[in-house]
Amino acid sequence: MAASGSGGSRADNGYGSQPPRRRKGPGALATAYLVIYNVVMTAGWLVIAVGLVRAYLAKGSYHSLYYSIEKPLKFFQTGALLEEYLLIAKYLPGIVPSSVVLTAFQVMSRVFLTWAVTHSVKEVQTEDSVLLFVVAWTITEIIRYSFYTFSLLNHLPYLIKWARYTLFIVLYPMGVSGELLTIYAALPFVRQSGLYSISLPNKYNFSFDYYTFLILVMISYIPIFPQLYFHMLHQRRKVLSHTEEHKKSE
Repeated sequence: MAASGSGGSRADNGYGSQPPRRRKGPGALATAYLVIYNVVMTAGWLVIAVGLVRAYLAKGSYHSLYYSIEKPLKFFQTGALLEEYLLIAKYLPGIVPSSVVLTAFQVMSRVFLTWAVTHSVKEVQTEDSVLLFVVAWTITEIIRYSFYTFSLLNHLPYLIKWARYTLFIVLYPMGVSGELLTIYAALPFVRQSGLYSISLPNKYNFSFDYYTFLILVMISYIPIFPQLYFHMLHQRRKVLSHTEEHKKSE
């Protein structure tokens, strides 16, 4: 998702008289590892999806479905931290254009919401907003990890590429809405309990108000989410239009 630079002469392109080096993709061993990782993550999010459907069919209601997928959700969403370090930072930029900063925010915000909000504030686990972001995450991640897997194998079906660069139009706002509503629902309980807050006086002469911190987290969505969303819209036009042009040229 990184933007490409404009053209220019060889002398003034920032690389002196030498052309820029192309980013190397992962080697055979790294590719095998990445394929396995992405297959496992795809399967994990499919397990979460099946768990949601089975729980819904068993209960006949969409309320409080979080408990049916709590453990796999925590495991596979936390597993995205490994992706952040090994995949995005080192390998995936050579496979698919990606904004490391924006993707890092997305990964970290989801891990934070999973553990520091939903896990820590038990009262919000029955909120419908939790199901909202869980469903959005699940569909998004199944598509995303499938996309990475087939990209690594150099055999990417158009349907998966289309889904990757189209369904986010609905899924991203849906997920962000669920995340923000869940944090908002947690605020009264955090304030009442003093969760994770540190008051003065103490020997470190340091104070921390988790309630205020959560408000700041919510505010941080204002500048960052539009960047991520419009960046993906730009990538959609770029990737899908290129695909259509390639099909016409064949």
